[in-house]
Amino acid sequence: MNLSDEQLHAQLHRTLDRTDLHGLGEKYEGKVRDCYTTPDGRRILVATDRLSAFDVVLGTIPFKGQVLNQLSLHWFDETARFVPNHVLHAPDPNVTVAQECVSLSAEFVMRAYLTGVTTTSIWYAYERGARSFCGHELPDGMKKNQRLARPILTPSTKAAKGEHDRSLSRAELIESGAITAADFDEAAQMSEQLFAYGQARAAERGLILVDTKYELGRTPGGKIVFIDEIHTPDSSRYWYAADFEERIARGEEPRGLDKEYVRRWLVSERGYRGEGPPPELPPEVRVEAARRYITTFELLTGRAFVPDEEAPEPRIERNLGIDA
Repeated sequence: MNLSDEQLHAQLHRTLDRTDLHGLGEKYEGKVRDCYTTPDGRRILVATDRLSAFDVVLGTIPFKGQVLNQLSLHWFDETARFVPNHVLHAPDPNVTVAQECVSLSAEFVMRAYLTGVTTTSIWYAYERGARSFCGHELPDGMKKNQRLARPILTPSTKAAKGEHDRSLSRAELIESGAITAADFDEAAQMSEQLFAYGQARAAERGLILVDTKYELGRTPGGKIVFIDEIHTPDSSRYWYAADFEERIARGEEPRGLDKEYVRRWLVSERGYRGEGPPPELPPEVRVEAARRYITTFELLTGRAFVPDEEAPEPRIERNLGIDA
């Protein structure tokens, strides 16, 4: 990573927390992205520097939005030949212009390992005695961070901001009316294909793609496509492959490159799992999280991350052609 600690610390006071881009259209503010729906059927997604964990916004991380946006664009471009997505173009390091889609009312979570610290994670359930998770039967005697016999799809509801997702089986989701069987099965096949590709590409880079969350939507023409982001440190868990087996044998946690670092800090240092107001993240945690995001980008893309250090709001307005 070619960014110094001084650059990262300096950026702590120049992060992009929110946007207010007048004239673009109707705004929806997600946990991380500010989305604007334009009258001509486009969606403008602005990846801010906000960090969420346990479905709660915790603060901001230097350059996080640029990393997320550019890494997603890398994956969208690389996989467009076999799975469709919503991207049209990217006029700014933090911005993607996409086709407006109607989101499927479920998130498609692929898991290859028995891990996690959130209350919706497969390890959280297994540790408490569950041997069936989202319709998948699990054997007794498994250990934390152990590889599953095969990757499994564990869908979840899409909770409103400030609420928590719920992991459900295919049958439960369909019975609830959230999604049809045909849509679920098509999205599931696409998710399994994309996850297998992501795992293979990560392995080539010395990483393990442990699990990931996909969002899909339907275009005005009726096609189901991937939306939002894919295979970023926000939506995915990555471990280093080189010392994984050795660390597991010693009973240690794998070395990771994702926001699980922040989740673990919250749980171990503050006892926080998403209930009530979140504790403030100290500067050293925010900077270390930034390092991990940037390192993930560089390992997965094979190129250096070169941030745009210009003040983000006026730059975004200029690149989108908005009169200040």
